[in-house]
Amino acid sequence: MISWVPALGALLLWWIFSAGLPTQLPVGVLDQDHSALSRQLVRLLDAAPGLRVAQALSDPAQAQSALRSDRLHAVVVIPEGFSEDVKRGHAAQVVLLHNAQLGTHSGLIQRDVRTVVGTLSAGIEMAARNKRGEPAATVRVAMEPVRSDLVTLFNPSLNYEQFLAAALIPALLHILAMTAGAWTVGRELRDGSIADWLPEPARLGSVTGALLGKLVWPLLSLGGVASLALLGLTLGRGWHPPGQLGWVWLGLMALLALSIALGALAATATRSLRTALSATGFITAPAFAFSGVGFPLVAMPASARAWAEALPYTHYIRLQIEQLQMAAPLRESATTLAALGLGAALLLALSAPLLIRLRGQPSQWGRR
Repeated sequence: MISWVPALGALLLWWIFSAGLPTQLPVGVLDQDHSALSRQLVRLLDAAPGLRVAQALSDPAQAQSALRSDRLHAVVVIPEGFSEDVKRGHAAQVVLLHNAQLGTHSGLIQRDVRTVVGTLSAGIEMAARNKRGEPAATVRVAMEPVRSDLVTLFNPSLNYEQFLAAALIPALLHILAMTAGAWTVGRELRDGSIADWLPEPARLGSVTGALLGKLVWPLLSLGGVASLALLGLTLGRGWHPPGQLGWVWLGLMALLALSIALGALAATATRSLRTALSATGFITAPAFAFSGVGFPLVAMPASARAWAEALPYTHYIRLQIEQLQMAAPLRESATTLAALGLGAALLLALSAPLLIRLRGQPSQWGRR
């Protein structure tokens, strides 16, 4: 649970998002016009990077069946008279039928279909104006008198591997680290072997040393997996983040240390392995959902925002995004890194006195 299972989990998450962005999404075309213009539209759709015209449909019933069976993510309907409407100067419509339950695929398909239809429409209008003798430069200005300049500040490539896989792997290791801390200490209580582990007499320094001796191994193992995953997702994939990669690594190690220490404290405070593992699930399982990556913190209700801010993963992922995506100054992330490190030390400092007390209470050993 601290060696090959975390490595396999990180590898699986990387593989899921390794494409970066969904491309070549299968769509169908129901061409009821059968004109040169409709065939040109089909070629443009197939040339779009996010689309692949996988099937030419013959009737609406076949289109409905293909959508319901998930063979196609969307169907583009080119109605009869499409080309004639364009030639007469009338507004022609293209209908897109898509499954909005698949939010990511649906959004990408809508974007690409709008782009293709807009490109075809602009090309037709520009050709018509050129035939009437209007200069090309004048036509371009007339077609788009007001232009928007979109600047994507973070994750400009819209790469799910760089954004989601890089966030989910630390969330997985956060769960496993706290589990490891709870299990490492809780198992001694469950098996009644705490007297064989802790020195006698139980002094603060010697107990702290014994605790560190047990917890350093999951930290080294999970830290090794985390380091390989971080390097593999960035430099290994040819991605050179704009911020400080070393700063992110330090933050990740601090998060793992805090998670392990938090698991150990849960076991010593509850005196029960079962309760400590339950606390681990309660704290770490919803961490990603409340982190602000999938749903913005500013849009959360006050109670959900308070819970999110209480979770250590929320603060780590903010540091990671600041450095990997935003190129924020180091001073912006220094407070988070210091808080994670101090939190780990404080949790260990709280666990040691509780272990000393448990060392002298054999009646508390053996609890599940």
